Amino acid sequence: MGGLEAVWGGSLGPVIYKICEGAEWREAERRGSFRGAGIDIADGYIHFSSSDQVAETAAKHFAGRDGLVLVAVDARALGAALKWEPSRGGALFPHLYGALALDTVLWARPLPVGADGRHAFPELPT
Repeated sequence: MGGLEAVWGGSLGPVIYKICEGAEWREAERRGSFRGAGIDIADGYIHFSSSDQVAETAAKHFAGRDGLVLVAVDARALGAALKWEPSRGGALFPHLYGALALDTVLWARPLPVGADGRHAFPELPT
């Protein structure tokens, strides 16, 4: 098993997640696509996380920030524009080289900060 099948056959599933500012997501809905946050635009791709990675991503890059949205995306619908590349500690992270078409989005939900200061995630498939 190689390529995407190897990734999807392991702990990384076909659903990937993007954390973004609520205002950025509302603009994407208005436009019909998401081109990424500032960091994504600077890096040349949209950063995503798997269900196993997204809580750590929130803690590392969005600690204590309110007004965020968690976006679930069907990774298979992204085709060849989605690359799984080494990042934190050598782990493979999904990077989208291009705009995110909203028809690949499964859902988008607020990502509130809990009383403990950590983001309160819905139950995510692993």
